[in-house]
Amino acid sequence: MIITHTLGFPRIGPRRELKRALEAYWAGAITESDLRETAATIRRHNWLMQRDAGIDLIASNDFSLYDHVLDTAVLVGAIPARYGRDENSLSTYFDMARGSAERDLPAMEMTKWFDTNYHYIVPEFTQEQEFRLASTKPFDEFEEAKALGIITKPVILGPMSFLLLGKTKGARFDRLALLDRLLPIYAETLARLSSLGAEWIQLDEPCLALDRTAEELEAYKAAYETLREAVPNAKILLATYFERLDENLPTALSLPIDALHLDLVRAPQQLEQALASVPERIALSLGIVDGRNVWRNDLRSSLALIERAIQKLSPERVLIAPSCSLLHVPYDLALETKLSEELRSWMAFAKQKLDELSWLKRAASGKDGIVEAEFERNARAMQARRSSPAVYDQSLRARVNEARRDRLQRRVSYPERKRRQQRKLRLPLLPTTTIGSFPQTAEVRSWRAKLRRGELSVEEYEQRIRAEIERTIRWQESVGLDVLVHGEFERSDMVEYFAEQLDGFVLTENGWVQSYGSRCVRPPIIYGDVRRRAPMTLKWSTFAQSLTDKPVKGMLTGPVTMLQWSFVRDDQPRSETAFQIALALRDEVSDLERAGINIIQIDEPALREGLPLRQSDRPDYLSWAVDCFRFIIAAAHDETQIHTHMCYAEFDDIIEAIVEMDVDVISIESSRSAMESLDAFVRYGYPNEIGPGVYDVHSPRVPSVEEILTLLRKATAAFDAHRLWVNPDCGLKTRAWEQIRPSLTNMVAATKLLRVELADKAKPVE
Repeated sequence: MIITHTLGFPRIGPRRELKRALEAYWAGAITESDLRETAATIRRHNWLMQRDAGIDLIASNDFSLYDHVLDTAVLVGAIPARYGRDENSLSTYFDMARGSAERDLPAMEMTKWFDTNYHYIVPEFTQEQEFRLASTKPFDEFEEAKALGIITKPVILGPMSFLLLGKTKGARFDRLALLDRLLPIYAETLARLSSLGAEWIQLDEPCLALDRTAEELEAYKAAYETLREAVPNAKILLATYFERLDENLPTALSLPIDALHLDLVRAPQQLEQALASVPERIALSLGIVDGRNVWRNDLRSSLALIERAIQKLSPERVLIAPSCSLLHVPYDLALETKLSEELRSWMAFAKQKLDELSWLKRAASGKDGIVEAEFERNARAMQARRSSPAVYDQSLRARVNEARRDRLQRRVSYPERKRRQQRKLRLPLLPTTTIGSFPQTAEVRSWRAKLRRGELSVEEYEQRIRAEIERTIRWQESVGLDVLVHGEFERSDMVEYFAEQLDGFVLTENGWVQSYGSRCVRPPIIYGDVRRRAPMTLKWSTFAQSLTDKPVKGMLTGPVTMLQWSFVRDDQPRSETAFQIALALRDEVSDLERAGINIIQIDEPALREGLPLRQSDRPDYLSWAVDCFRFIIAAAHDETQIHTHMCYAEFDDIIEAIVEMDVDVISIESSRSAMESLDAFVRYGYPNEIGPGVYDVHSPRVPSVEEILTLLRKATAAFDAHRLWVNPDCGLKTRAWEQIRPSLTNMVAATKLLRVELADKAKPVE
């Protein structure tokens, strides 16, 4: 009999119960006991739901109060000294994740989890790093499920991926030199889980699906031989996902493991490669249900893969699962009451994906009438989606193809544009600005809710938004910012706002997924061809500009970010969808220019996130991603200054593409990394203007003037001050006014001090 299993399940609860509990706990409104009870309730609900759906092996330790990589760091005692040694303290845990205003502690660095929009806390390692078993979390949660009568499959980030995903601090050294110190902690953890009754243990090694060196592959072998010796009886399932194994497959199949998980949604071709060489001692876990998108599974196609594996291996050596953890998809399609029946019939959220696994298992074990009927319904839905007139717009496709024949570059080079833009804008040295959004207070959010419920008229709602924009413009003027923003109070989300104004997108009511900690996003769904119905930002941008003589940036979200932060149609190349979005944004840029908006920011924070994980796949992606951006800005006048923003990225991987984008100004995250993010731009000799973030908006801390001044001095030591901007590292949407007022005041004060320093240095010596 084949086995069904899950690699992980959404942590936030059906209606974001975890988010609300976390934010209440941070605000002091509930106790630690209350928070832990909410967490336990979510875990219990998840386990029972999976059991009732017929899942054979249910994951545990996939839950987290903030981030599973941070949990792993705490588990092995990798807590930076500045946070103290109280591993079991929630305050220590959250200080690492969020920083602490009370203790004046910055948070640990955060970055994207591979090519997803989930963020993880980056582990820190020193040459003197010591490890120890410092948490009981995986054991406690296994026992919790066991008390419900469920023997779970504990999930732990594998030792190699844990080290490879971290960063060294202090002197540079090879992180894998720490492996011998780390493995005893893993061995102790696995042995203890085995003694508690865990029959299967899942070790996640997503890094094995990336390009690896020969030395790293040898380290994988040594690591897993050590772990096998520690737990000779437990069954180890090594899980890879998000990419194909390719040349790493022989190493994976040589490891002393009991099962290997393959992502057959991202890389279906690797099944035949694995079947040709898998040893008899290893079972294969087929990741055939898409763990990263909302579309229904094509049951017949998946069944063909399962039957092929059974034919080669026998049912006992085949497991079926989602491609990766279901963390990346919404909870339950049944919570969506406003989607059309047509669209609903094409989709499956986390709960429905459990049902798909159960149907596939039943079909592979012997079809019956009920299974045949379900497969027939599935086939009709697949065909309806392929032939629906809601999906294809031939006139739009013709316009995109025609427009793409135009030039894909600005009319004149950056140096000349800079001269023309400076004549028009007359900005000071080190211009100060923000990234775009200002706090989305509870009051502002309530206005949108009341508008949806009919408790506010459109006129009343817009009057309140105008008043909020005016207050924000006046405050920015008073604090001395040079380039202003309107604050984006009309926008619930930087992608959702545009999605609701574009054909081809649909929004959900409860399609929330975790981005990090309590931060949840509700990705729009791109189901068809994308068309702009009317100007999307013109009204609010022009209103804001009418209030001030200082320039106000027009704010747009770029096409790659629209893709990455949406659930994208899977029936055509992503590049085709991206160019459809780009055409809509190109039209928007032209409208803003005609209305007198002289600075336009087109944010692409997800450009690095969308980068394929394999080096060989990157040139094609970067080519169309850059062409998309250049397609938008090619229509802009020379005097129009084009900005973009990117955050939490390894910029070395995309620096050439960033140069090719030819934006006038790029702003980046740099505060958590203490300006390390700027290094790639320095090494490459980035030719245009840049604003390295000097204020960490993901922490409640207020940075001091001296702290910001120190970062700015680092930046000016590396970059010509005439090409530097001063800004926070991201939008201010999630912060409170009480935090940002002093932070931005300090940012402007630090900038003024540095301008004086630079002016003094420039004075001739008498």
